[in-house]
Amino acid sequence: MTSGKFITLEGGEGVGKSTNIQFVKEYLKAQNIPVVLTREPGGTPVAEAIRELLLEKHSEPFSVQSELLLMFAARAQHLSQVIQPNLKKGTWVLCDRFTDATYAYQGGGRKLDNNTIAWLENLVQGDFRPDLTLLLDTPIEIGLSRAKARNTLDRFESEQVVFFEAVRSVYLARARQFPERIKIIKADQPLANVQKDIVEILKQVVD
Repeated sequence: MTSGKFITLEGGEGVGKSTNIQFVKEYLKAQNIPVVLTREPGGTPVAEAIRELLLEKHSEPFSVQSELLLMFAARAQHLSQVIQPNLKKGTWVLCDRFTDATYAYQGGGRKLDNNTIAWLENLVQGDFRPDLTLLLDTPIEIGLSRAKARNTLDRFESEQVVFFEAVRSVYLARARQFPERIKIIKADQPLANVQKDIVEILKQVVD
């Protein structure tokens, strides 16, 4: 049996990941491709419990090393219980964020050393990487205004603008570093145009 493909959607706050990941799911289903939708951190009961811990605001200061380790703990569970089993049986896996987000948020935003992140990446994933990453990108002020309008801000969304500027900078740097895998999509254009661009990229992996 042919293994499935692993597609991730990445981007900062308010770039439209939730809307567009559903669009990608429906597009793949329309091509008769079996697909499961999941997210990080999360995707399994244990990983979702870790997600809650990471997103809640705490009176106790959250160590950046603790945050990083929890991200990879959730990822290890997610890989073993959801991502890899589905790929092995031929189902495509569509994931809202993955390790690129760790480089962006914990590396860029929290200023953790990339070598530390890379070591954990290799420990947890080996040579496993996404087949395709769609990076939704929009100016920080637009993304943050969207995020603030939709709900109560979690621990990450409550960070300062400089944090999100660093996150975006790392995302764009990784797109330049891995141009074959990471495709940038301008998310500040009309939704129809965003989704047209997404389809053009998806056709390259579906056909």
